[in-house]
Amino acid sequence: MTNPASTHDTAATAPAAPARHRWAALAVCCLAAMLLGIDNSVLNYAIPSLLRDMGPTGTEILWISDVYGFAMGGLLVVMGNLGDRLGRKRMMLLGAAAFGVASLLTAYAPTPGALIAGRALLGVAGAAMVPSTLSVVRHAFTDPRERTTAIGISSGIGAASFALGPVVGGLLLDHFWWGSVFLINVPLMAVVLVAGVLVLPESRNPRPGRLDWIGVPLSVVGVVGAVYAIKEGFRDGADHAPVWIAAAVGAAALALFARRQVRVEEPLIDLRLFRNPAFSGAVGSNLVMIFASSTLSLAFSLYFQVVRGWSPFTAGLALLPGPLAAAFAAPLATALIPRLGRARVVALGLVLLSASTAVLGSLSSPGMPYWGLLAPLVVNGAGIILIVSVTNDTILASAPKERTGAAAAVSETAMEMGGSLGIAILGSLLGAVYRDALVLPPGLPAGTADAARESVGGAFEAAARVPAADGIALLTAAKDAFCHSVQITAVVGAVLLAAGAVAALYTLRGVPAEIPDPEAEKEVLPSAAPSGR
Repeated sequence: MTNPASTHDTAATAPAAPARHRWAALAVCCLAAMLLGIDNSVLNYAIPSLLRDMGPTGTEILWISDVYGFAMGGLLVVMGNLGDRLGRKRMMLLGAAAFGVASLLTAYAPTPGALIAGRALLGVAGAAMVPSTLSVVRHAFTDPRERTTAIGISSGIGAASFALGPVVGGLLLDHFWWGSVFLINVPLMAVVLVAGVLVLPESRNPRPGRLDWIGVPLSVVGVVGAVYAIKEGFRDGADHAPVWIAAAVGAAALALFARRQVRVEEPLIDLRLFRNPAFSGAVGSNLVMIFASSTLSLAFSLYFQVVRGWSPFTAGLALLPGPLAAAFAAPLATALIPRLGRARVVALGLVLLSASTAVLGSLSSPGMPYWGLLAPLVVNGAGIILIVSVTNDTILASAPKERTGAAAAVSETAMEMGGSLGIAILGSLLGAVYRDALVLPPGLPAGTADAARESVGGAFEAAARVPAADGIALLTAAKDAFCHSVQITAVVGAVLLAAGAVAALYTLRGVPAEIPDPEAEKEVLPSAAPSGR
């Protein structure tokens, strides 16, 4: 296997870009990351309009919702490698152009099948953009402190954009048809394209070797199979035949892929990266963070909409302080690293996230004033940015510079699967505790009782079909049971996050506060050092 530290990226010896170009490049990358984050969450709020206008079947709705994540998750590793080979700027701009075209096709899709195809193309384009966006930022900033700040800002904007989906979607859907939530991407991606051509720096691996064409389908089948099994297992139950088939195929493909990666000369993923505590510890911290926080984000979105009866737009605004705190707290991580070290900053972020999650869970009751939730929401967002700004910078800086696209793809794939696992496992816990805690008023029809036990949303729909007194009693019972389930799930999530903080102190200890750029890969990644043979 070729030593990954033996070649140098074309950007390694290039003169530093002027400061105005570096920060302009960061702005372009942040805009691209923001659009991708919004698109990831905005569709959920357009589904009622879709149902009215297009009339898709239940199966088609599931594919419209999920195909974006399947396509993106399955292709991240491949696209990250292609970016390292073809050029990260080129790959990002190709992805932006494809994203704009796919958004236009999706907005005016005439049938559910066409909409599914458009969403799949959006996922492919997103997979091309995500690792390249991070890599471009990493290569534009060569000063370690500037690089950490820039990656933190980019990560913060990406985190904030997920909460902007309900706000943007709510505003558009109040005035336009469902396709407007996709059409807005077209002019903004045009801005990314034009500005990107002018200010983004280009970088690539000058000697990439052969692409592992056998590993490509194994990677795609493995990740898609695993993500499909997790999502469908959560939705349909683990005893559903397609779930087991997808899980078996995905596991077999991933096992073959991992075996191949340690044998080929130019792997898609250099598994030796995971021997480096800086890399594996950062990826693990991100995994714990997204595993716990994804479910709690879903739970509190439901809390605001179902328990408190707010519109999706209002619920989005209510959740916005956390992501906004994440977007603006990125410089704090840069200031804390020299004083505390990377391990303690990441651990601090996980502790803040753990504590705020527990507090939010304890305060989730039907009558809790919103202002009482405001402080823990802000602390929650600040904790997230302390984690992702340091871990993303550590992942990119500790990987060989010629493989930053692949390293970013590994991180993003881990987060995609971690989020799916979190929704599947903690989401199942959320539903199980709700059903166990639900005390139905006596005398309800069997169908109404079954719908109420299925979910809190089902309980609210069922309450409209029974006499007023029974409906009020059912709503009260459903709200109390759901709030109890949020409290229990939040405690479990908080414990997992606290355990992640302890693990981060151990795995990231000894990682230098400033990881030099560009010639320090041999020191940061000892396993990649020349063997002397």
